[in-house]
Amino acid sequence: MPTLPLKVDFFAMLIFLGIVQGVFLSYFFLTKKPFSWSNRFLGLLILCFSLSITEIFLCYTNLMFNTLHLIDFAEPKNFLIPPLAYFYIRTRITNQFSKKDYWHFIPFVVYFIYCSLVFFPQNIHFKYNAYIHSYHPTLPTIENDEYWDYDWVFFIKNHVNLIFFFHLISYLVGIFFTISKETKKLNLSFFSKENTELAWCRNIFFQMLFIMFLFIIVKLSFKNDLGDHILAAHLTFVIYLINFKVVRQSVFFHPQPPEEKEVMKKYEKSSVTPEIQENILQKIEVFMAQEKPFLQSDFSLPSLAKALKVTPHQLSQIINESLGQNFFEFTAKHRIEEAQKLLTAKEYQNIKIEEIAEMVGYNSKSSFNTSFKKIVGLTPSEFRKNQA
Repeated sequence: MPTLPLKVDFFAMLIFLGIVQGVFLSYFFLTKKPFSWSNRFLGLLILCFSLSITEIFLCYTNLMFNTLHLIDFAEPKNFLIPPLAYFYIRTRITNQFSKKDYWHFIPFVVYFIYCSLVFFPQNIHFKYNAYIHSYHPTLPTIENDEYWDYDWVFFIKNHVNLIFFFHLISYLVGIFFTISKETKKLNLSFFSKENTELAWCRNIFFQMLFIMFLFIIVKLSFKNDLGDHILAAHLTFVIYLINFKVVRQSVFFHPQPPEEKEVMKKYEKSSVTPEIQENILQKIEVFMAQEKPFLQSDFSLPSLAKALKVTPHQLSQIINESLGQNFFEFTAKHRIEEAQKLLTAKEYQNIKIEEIAEMVGYNSKSSFNTSFKKIVGLTPSEFRKNQA
């Protein structure tokens, strides 16, 4: 079979870097502890991006001539990308995901089975012709006596781009309404930057929206799949955008706070007036209710102080003097209140206590049980049983 030499240029190198970074990031989010639905969905979403980029890389560089059995191997996962993006946004905002939500992945399963029956079993000559038809239409095809002469069998595959387009639109609409509903609940505009979680989710929504428009432009501007390297380049940009977000929020760049007792020694030198305390206390209450930063296991005094634009010293003083708590008691109170909501919610009745603990920021079940019983007077299991 005719082949072409290896093609290495700027796009090839850019796409390759996207694959490497995507695999690393997906592993990070899929294995990150404590368990988080949003982290898992983001990890799977990035993995899907990486698989798409890998297939485009093989085709664009002509390496696919040596791996023809992999042609279109990643195509079924296109139907995973829209629901994964939707559930990443939804669980990031609400932490809600239940067994009934798995039906969203049925289109992926159906198309994977379809390809496994219709396309994947085809011989190497068929796949060679499919590859050059998409990427090298000037090359001659090879006669294939074993070709399935049933055009209707390939109807779905021949129109998969159109089907995927409408599939993507439906989930983009779902993402838009999910974010809009949350912004209205908090009395914010859709483009408000006050809530950093919603701002990040909105950025992901616009990236997915841009992917859709880029998909349309590429498919209308290039014959067959000749412009897919442009899509791969943008997916690489999205992967590096997420990586930048992760690095920027890394605790590596936020030194651990001084011990609470050491901070307390400096209170007598503080210039925080009662008026300032009241103002900052109101900001704390609004921020904790809207952002819920305590759900993160690495939630700390300096990170909260930075978000509120005060010093750790001032924040610690206000929490101690105004609320009569130290920072650890303050954090535990908010986490246990959130845990009580989850334990009484119908959609979380089948979720284990360990998972509830991780969802509210605890790394161990024992610490969660101890804090819960100290504040509520019951163990989490007893509390759930009484509520039931």
